[in-house]
Amino acid sequence: MKILKKILIADDDENIREMLTYLLEDNGYIISHAVNGADALAKAAKLRPDILLLDIMMPVMNGYEVCRSLKKDPLLKDTYIIMLTAQGQIAEQERGKEAGADEYIVKPFNPGEMVARVKIILGV
Repeated sequence: MKILKKILIADDDENIREMLTYLLEDNGYIISHAVNGADALAKAAKLRPDILLLDIMMPVMNGYEVCRSLKKDPLLKDTYIIMLTAQGQIAEQERGKEAGADEYIVKPFNPGEMVARVKIILGV
């Protein structure tokens, strides 16, 4: 029996959420959404996703704050976090790593590469 993997997409841009959902559901993943940082924290605690695709620039709490909070939570600290952002500067990438992000992907990203990256991370 195949274990379904859960992915939480936290992005305030509806187009990004829809595109990622289409790509990842088509590959058999269970997808949930969050529209701001506080929503992302609440849904991560409830769903315990395997991967969190986390936008940095979001209302209520930014991605760095969400990432730091998740990494402090004993139940969620092992959640694999990929930060998604239009900010590609090295300083921003370092800030994401310092907050606890596992990876940093700059928008716009190649959809095929995103799916391949998720498959590698989840070992499927």
